[in-house]
Amino acid sequence: MFSKVLVANRGEIACRVIRCLKEMGISSVAVYSEADSRALHVRLADVAALLGPAEPASSYLDAEKIIAAARDTGAEAIHPGYGFLSENAGFAEACQKAGLTFIGPPASAIRALGRKTAARRLMMQAGVPVIPGMERPSSDLGLLTREAARIGYPVLVKATAGGGGKGMRVVATESDLAEAAKTAEAEAKAAFNDGGIYLEKYLDRPRHVEIQVLCDRHGNAVHLLERECSIQRRHQKIVEESPSLALTPELREEMGRAAVAAARSAGYENAGTVEFLVDRNGGFYFLEVNTRLQVEHPVTEMVTGVDLVRRQVEIAAGLPLNLRQEDVRGRGHAIECRICGEDPENSFYPCPGTVLFVHEPTGPFIRNDSGIFSGATVPVEYDPLLGKLIVWAEDRAGAIARMRRALSDYAVLGITTIIPFLSDVLASEPFARGELHTGFIEEHFSGWKPAPPGTDVTALAAYAADELFGGPVKPSPGAGYSEAFASPWRTLGGFRL
Repeated sequence: MFSKVLVANRGEIACRVIRCLKEMGISSVAVYSEADSRALHVRLADVAALLGPAEPASSYLDAEKIIAAARDTGAEAIHPGYGFLSENAGFAEACQKAGLTFIGPPASAIRALGRKTAARRLMMQAGVPVIPGMERPSSDLGLLTREAARIGYPVLVKATAGGGGKGMRVVATESDLAEAAKTAEAEAKAAFNDGGIYLEKYLDRPRHVEIQVLCDRHGNAVHLLERECSIQRRHQKIVEESPSLALTPELREEMGRAAVAAARSAGYENAGTVEFLVDRNGGFYFLEVNTRLQVEHPVTEMVTGVDLVRRQVEIAAGLPLNLRQEDVRGRGHAIECRICGEDPENSFYPCPGTVLFVHEPTGPFIRNDSGIFSGATVPVEYDPLLGKLIVWAEDRAGAIARMRRALSDYAVLGITTIIPFLSDVLASEPFARGELHTGFIEEHFSGWKPAPPGTDVTALAAYAADELFGGPVKPSPGAGYSEAFASPWRTLGGFRL
C-alpha cells in the first residue's frame, strides 16, 4: 500500500479523497493555485504544494508542475479526482514514466474510451447497444448534412472529447445544422483543445441512467448498480438518485452486464462509469464511459456500502477487488443534490465571491461532501460546485422528504446558490411521481422564480451577523429570554439551527 498520495484536484472532491486517505493511514499531499491558498483541501492535507497562478493552465492543468510536486514531497501515487487531468491519457502516461502510480485506469483505456466515436465502435464490437449515429468525427458540412438525413432529424451535434455538455447542440432541421456544427466545434476546441464533432440521433425525453463499475488488474470486474441522472441543466446533472424507477430487475441485470462488457472491451482497471440513455420503452443505448470517479459517486456508496475511493486506491496498489457480483446488494434509496454557486434565475450563471456564512444540514443519514466554509473564497476560474448534499432513507418517498428537510436547513450567505431551485424541484409533483427525463427542467422549470424572501432569511442574516461580528445582542427587558440565549434570530423567528 502507498504511504503518501498526492491529490491533483481542488474543492470538495479533493477533500473527499484526503479524508479517505487519512482513514487508510496514508499521508496526503494537496496542490493548490494562488486563488486557493486558503481553500479547505489545503487545510486538510498533511502537506501542500503551490502550483502557480489561478488560471487552470498554469496550475491544475499543468502536468509537469503536478508531477514535480509529487516528486518533491515524496508521493508515490497521484489521485486525479474528476475534471482537470483525470481523463487525460498523456497525464497517466507521464505519471508512469515518472515512477508514480496513477490512481485510475491505464492510459490505453482512457485513450480508447475518451473519444466518443472510437468508444462507439468499441461498444458495437462488444455487442453493447449504441444510439444511431456517425462512427467517425467530421466537420465537413456536406458529410454532416448527408449523415443527418440518414440518421433522421432531430440530431445531436456532439464533441468527440470531454463532457459536461460542452460542444453539444440539438438540431431540429437541416437549416440549423451549419450554425450548430460551427458553434459546437468552437466550444469543443476551447474546452478540450479538440474541435472534433459528430452526429447522433436525438432521443426525445430519455432518461440518463449510468452504471458504476469496478475492475482490477487480476481480471475481476463488477457493477455496483445504477444511478438515475436525468435532472440536468445545460446537459449537466444537478440531482442524482439510486435506484432508478425506470429499471426492472431484468433491465438492471441486462444493463449491468452490458456495462461490465463495455469495461472489459477496453481493458479497464479501477473505477469507471458507463452511461446510457433509456427510452420510454425500456430500450437502452450506450452514451459514453467516464474513465474516472464521478461527481455523483456518493449515491452508489450510500446504497451499496462500498467506499469507492478506498477501492480506487486499493486497486491502484495492486490489491485484488475481493468483491463478487453476488456480493453487491442495494439497500434503500439515496438522493444527491449538487450545491452550486449559480443563479438559476439567470441561466445558472456562475456566482463566485466570498462565502460569508455557511450552515450545512445534519441529522440521520445525511452526508455533506463540501469544499467551503464561512469566509471561503469561491474563485471565478473554476467550476461553481461548492459541495454535494446526499441523503439516504428506506424508500424513495422517505429520501425525498429527508432531502427537502435538509435543503431547508442548508444556508449559504454571500453568494447566490441553486438551493432554492433544488428545493422546488424536489417538492414538485412530477419529481415525486418519478416522471424524469433529460428535459425535465426545461419542461417544468423554464420560467422558475424564487419565492419572496420571508422571515427565515431575515432571521438567518441576523444570526450570521451574530456569528461573524461579535456575539449576541442583549434582549430588551421582558423579552422572555435569558441572556445566554439572546440573539436577534430568536426574536425574528423562522430559521432554526
